[in-house]
Amino acid sequence: ADARIRGVMFTGSTDVARLLQRSLAGRLDEHGRPLVLVAETGGQNAMIVDSSALAEQVVQDVLLSGFDSAGQRCSALRVLCLQEDIAERTLALLKTAMPELTLGDPGDLATDIGPVIDAEAQQKLIAHIERMRSHGRPVHQLPLPAACAEGCFVPPTVIEIAALDELDGEVFGPVVHVLRYADGELDALLAAINRLGYGLTLGVHSRIDETVGHIVAGVRVGNIYVNRNMVGAVVGVQPFGGEGLSGTGPKAGGPLYLHRLGDSEEAALHGHPGRRKASLLDPHSAFRLLAEWAFTAGRRDLAQQCTEYAEHSLLHACFDLPGPTGERNCLAFAPRGRLLCLADADDEWLRQLAAAFATGNGVAAPDDASAARRRALLPEALARHIEWRRPGDYTGLAGVLSEHDDAALRRHLAAEPGPLLPVYLPGATGRRYPLYRMLAERVVSTNTTAAGGNTTLMTLGT
Repeated sequence: ADARIRGVMFTGSTDVARLLQRSLAGRLDEHGRPLVLVAETGGQNAMIVDSSALAEQVVQDVLLSGFDSAGQRCSALRVLCLQEDIAERTLALLKTAMPELTLGDPGDLATDIGPVIDAEAQQKLIAHIERMRSHGRPVHQLPLPAACAEGCFVPPTVIEIAALDELDGEVFGPVVHVLRYADGELDALLAAINRLGYGLTLGVHSRIDETVGHIVAGVRVGNIYVNRNMVGAVVGVQPFGGEGLSGTGPKAGGPLYLHRLGDSEEAALHGHPGRRKASLLDPHSAFRLLAEWAFTAGRRDLAQQCTEYAEHSLLHACFDLPGPTGERNCLAFAPRGRLLCLADADDEWLRQLAAAFATGNGVAAPDDASAARRRALLPEALARHIEWRRPGDYTGLAGVLSEHDDAALRRHLAAEPGPLLPVYLPGATGRRYPLYRMLAERVVSTNTTAAGGNTTLMTLGT
């Protein structure tokens, strides 16, 4: 609440991040701009293991991802998803390996797992485990050594569940839930993971490149780890941070962090030498329809803005990041979702459409007194890309574009449930909207030394 505060960087729970957003919502800096909030808020992190995975490697990575630091990492494994074909064997190996872990004083170098943070966290974890046990869920738990009787220790625990919706929030400790899925149910599993609303980390264990690519394309998760553990992100190598209930972005240790802290209008990455980029001008994209209409309708300013946005948008961009030999790290960008465009003037509203469509996002607009005029203004093929909704309806949105700062709007959005909703304002120079903030950063870290190679090659004929 100190008047000198110009920005907040926070790591913790979504509930506390929402309180911070509400505290900052009514304030401006000396330049009349809203204060910056960067929040990273944990996740319900899953690891998907298919039948091609190497079970021994999976177990090693589960032990580290689920139990290291007593499971008290925001990136830690919470739900191990095993294909039914290999579930029993993998679980048996995991249960056999768990007793090799040493619980005790973390000051002792021989200790693998120390206590959880405090007695309140300990009791919350114990209550969750006992609740699962009372519901008939199989629970496998290491015995607590006598030396750990005093203190806030929770032994490594594995709980088998039947569905993801049995978990109503993040279980922050050394507890790994196991969910089995059948062959042919992968898409349903990905949809269930997305429905959780979190999007911090995801693990994938598979030796089929097509399966890995399908999973990476199908989940809304900030950091994806392939055939390796899910913890220990390295600054500059695996920029870290999630989306949805897992944070606001940008990623810590990534190229956009300083731009956000400086509240930059754009991120100067379009000329980055490591960038690989596909065209935004897909013949069926809303952005191309808007750009072509602006040119043929003689709207020079809008056409020029579309040209600039096409050059500066990071949609479809991919950066190869430095890292150790045997690991490939790629940073890519994806749309955040549906953005609400709010502007009194039609010209400004069209500029908002250009920004939203240039980043691949969907567009919503209020079905108010201006809606009929704006429907008539646009070609029918373009108007179909806009969702017209009741004014004041912010459900399911990823953010709001506003032509000017509105403290009442910021306070209203801060009171909304779900992910923290940002407001995107035009910059003072050229009135460009911050495209880099309208995209979610996604990092895929692949262990290229995983034994066995790509099993798809085994099926090729000579």
